[in-house]
Amino acid sequence: MSWQQTLNSNIHCAGTGLHSGRRVHLALRPAPADHGIVFIRTDVPRDRAVIPARWDLVTDTRLCTLLTNAQGTQIGTVEHLMAALRGCGIDNAVVEVSGPELPIMDGSSAPFIFLIECAGIKVQDQPRRLIRVLKDVRVQDGDKIVSLSPSPVSTFRAEIIYDNTALIRRQEGFLRLTDGAFKAEVADCRTFGFAHEVEAMRKAGLGLGGSLDNAIVIEGDRVLNPGGLRHADEFIRHKILDAVGDLYLAGHQILGHFQGTRPGHAMNNALLRAMFADEQAWRLEDAPVWEDRAAVA
Repeated sequence: MSWQQTLNSNIHCAGTGLHSGRRVHLALRPAPADHGIVFIRTDVPRDRAVIPARWDLVTDTRLCTLLTNAQGTQIGTVEHLMAALRGCGIDNAVVEVSGPELPIMDGSSAPFIFLIECAGIKVQDQPRRLIRVLKDVRVQDGDKIVSLSPSPVSTFRAEIIYDNTALIRRQEGFLRLTDGAFKAEVADCRTFGFAHEVEAMRKAGLGLGGSLDNAIVIEGDRVLNPGGLRHADEFIRHKILDAVGDLYLAGHQILGHFQGTRPGHAMNNALLRAMFADEQAWRLEDAPVWEDRAAVA
């Protein structure tokens, strides 16, 4: 779609914060053209509540992607909703949250896709703005490597390697982010972790809202969730989901190819910082308008 899009109506839900264990209320609302995605904390004064969904506001990536505004107000676990907004082609939206993190829902983007589809999508009267990757950008930290390279469409390829469990070992995945592929291929893939990590997080006062209802938990070579996996390669699919959400913090859709070996939130954000630091690596441009907006509105 060549035109910007927003939600057609307001929609609300409630859920549990993954780390705080607190009940959180979430509202998704339409926003005007060129507004972008903006989070608003409804539990703090308005002059400190607004947090734009922007790569340069990412201040912590250890357990999720966390944003902090100039007033010190934070919003965490934004990546799954950001991925859903990108997958549905939503350019402009207001996201109101009643706490310091988004509800984890089932640990995937599928519930957010459902909310967006229930609200409906409205085509707006301004061309979509795109970030075109003009040359290769690469970031490496030990055995972790991520890169962006020129491509006419948005594509993601990633590889993970876990030698400590035969359940994963090595998985590789690919996503061409067009024609509803996000919803069909990765949206329902859940976050995952190991049983010993869950115990350590809870001792540290984190992961208090985590359960087998919102995360895949691995112990040794088995999945503890009674329903098992949704896909045999759900782990790499979720890593691609995370990359889609993290890269949408660029502020616009990126036309480029993402490649990741052992990617994660920290590496994804470092890649955006490296790209924006090189003015020769990217260009902001209007999407070509191939169709009459009135015909699709």
